[in-house]
Amino acid sequence: MDLEHLRTFVTVAEQGTVSKAAQRLCVAQPALSRRISALEASLGVALFDRVRPRLVLTGPGEQLLADCRN
Repeated sequence: MDLEHLRTFVTVAEQGTVSKAAQRLCVAQPALSRRISALEASLGVALFDRVRPRLVLTGPGEQLLADCRN
């Protein structure tokens, strides 16, 4: 886990969709999705429930977002 992965996570959580977060970060959508998947794999938890068209934070995702903001 690195700062770029956490920055990506926070932006996706705030925007609610990968496409909006990708636009805000000026990153291609597939690359952003790979960053989120890599972060989830490194932590061993799902951070988002994929409820089309939005992403909803899971319990661990909410905790990580709170930790990132503190």
